[in-house]
Amino acid sequence: VSTQSTWGFLSARTMGVTPIQSRAIVKKRVKKFKRVHSDRYLCLKESWRKPKGIDSRTRRRFKGNRPMPKIGYGSNHKTRFLLPNGFRKFVVSNVGQLDVLLLHNRKYAAEIAHNVSTRHRKDIVARAAQLNIKLVNGNARLRKVEHE
Repeated sequence: VSTQSTWGFLSARTMGVTPIQSRAIVKKRVKKFKRVHSDRYLCLKESWRKPKGIDSRTRRRFKGNRPMPKIGYGSNHKTRFLLPNGFRKFVVSNVGQLDVLLLHNRKYAAEIAHNVSTRHRKDIVARAAQLNIKLVNGNARLRKVEHE
């Protein structure tokens, strides 16, 4: 028994869009910067806040203390916001917004917004296949049905 998606018009042509950029993405730091004393007190969340105390060892950058964010941790300008597949993301909430990507389909991949209904997703996926635009989440909310 073979199963087929309800949107049978997904072609290999849409899946074959390749990005222009083929530069290696280098992340200088992947770990999150944690807030000082967030491990000591439960009331302090881990999300980063700059230490501002006059005697703070972290603020004064003493050896052996946790690192603070600085500009040197920034990503390369040419690879910033690149997805692992080499595209940049462009959030789309209707069919008309896909036309913006018509000339930029090798640089940007469309992502269907989270609040788009299944019926409109179907139209967006069909239009993206026509325009040869890569969809990041084209299979979201897709139901499998048996082939009749």
